[in-house]
Amino acid sequence: MAKRRKLIAPSAEDLNRYEEEFRRETSPASPMAPIAQVAGESALATPVGTPEGRATAARDSLDAKTLRESEAAGLLIREIPLEQINPEDMVRDRAQLVEEDMLELRSSIEASGLRLPIELYALENTDGPARYGILSGYRRFKAVSGLFALTGDAKYSRIKSLIRKPGSVPEAFAAMVEENEVRAGLSPFERGRIASISVQLGVFATTEESVSKMFAAASKAKRSKIRSFALIFEELGDLLSYPESLSEKQGLRLSAALRGGADSALREALADAAPQDAVAEWAVLEPVVSEFEGNARDERRGGRPSHKKPATKSAVREVKTGAGYTIHREQDSRGYFIRVGGRGVSPEMIDQLIAELQRVLDKSRS
Repeated sequence: MAKRRKLIAPSAEDLNRYEEEFRRETSPASPMAPIAQVAGESALATPVGTPEGRATAARDSLDAKTLRESEAAGLLIREIPLEQINPEDMVRDRAQLVEEDMLELRSSIEASGLRLPIELYALENTDGPARYGILSGYRRFKAVSGLFALTGDAKYSRIKSLIRKPGSVPEAFAAMVEENEVRAGLSPFERGRIASISVQLGVFATTEESVSKMFAAASKAKRSKIRSFALIFEELGDLLSYPESLSEKQGLRLSAALRGGADSALREALADAAPQDAVAEWAVLEPVVSEFEGNARDERRGGRPSHKKPATKSAVREVKTGAGYTIHREQDSRGYFIRVGGRGVSPEMIDQLIAELQRVLDKSRS
């Protein structure tokens, strides 16, 4: 039978020794929450680094922020491949490029590079490689793409660009016009042309609005002249061969004649003519202009124009076709009549139109 052990109570000296050992082996309670304690221990474990290292990290963070802000504001210059740019997405205000000027621009870019980036905007719902349209810099784009076509040099396959974010299409049109007004003034006809086209595309509601918004910095007199050339484009743009050569004085006389009722006579004169240059074209127009320009109302004096169209006629409705023809519909006391204009109109075409009209009328009676 096993002998039982005798239990002996510890002495006061033993109890003091046990308590001292317990305190040495147990860490004191922390006043911090556990998650805060873990975070503090991690921070202590992370190397602080040198002052130079901390300064470099701060600069890198600031540079990254500046880069993001510059990109968002459209201030970051990129090199965009030419094939990603659709230069014809927006109707241009400049109707034609003078080859002599383009040759000079290409030579400058070839010698010194492109000093000023073009401005682009992102296209929406595009098919194919094109991702951007041109807001400003159309001539520079044409010059660089021309150099690439001539030389095949890869350095001309891309172009320095700023990606802008115009708030609306009207702002984009205004920016395009402003760029050309500052760098290479438009002809009076080109100003009127883009003002009228922007209305036809639905960018602006009226010619008055388009001129006011796109040429906001122009004087009141200059905006009035632009509206006069817009009228010339609307009435005669499909028949004029040298409209950019019209002087300001000629254009104002021509628009006065149109307001005086010369539209039909002018169109007939142009349809029968084949001028070889701008001087010959004005020689065709000038007799008709002289006959009708006095009929227009002087807007500075107010009042109604002295020339009045027959009261029996309704307002003219005009339709422009994609092929450059115009169709006028008018009405008088005897009924409706249709007038077709355009440089390519021929007797055979009119005969076909009459036959088609007869078919439609006969079908409507059946």
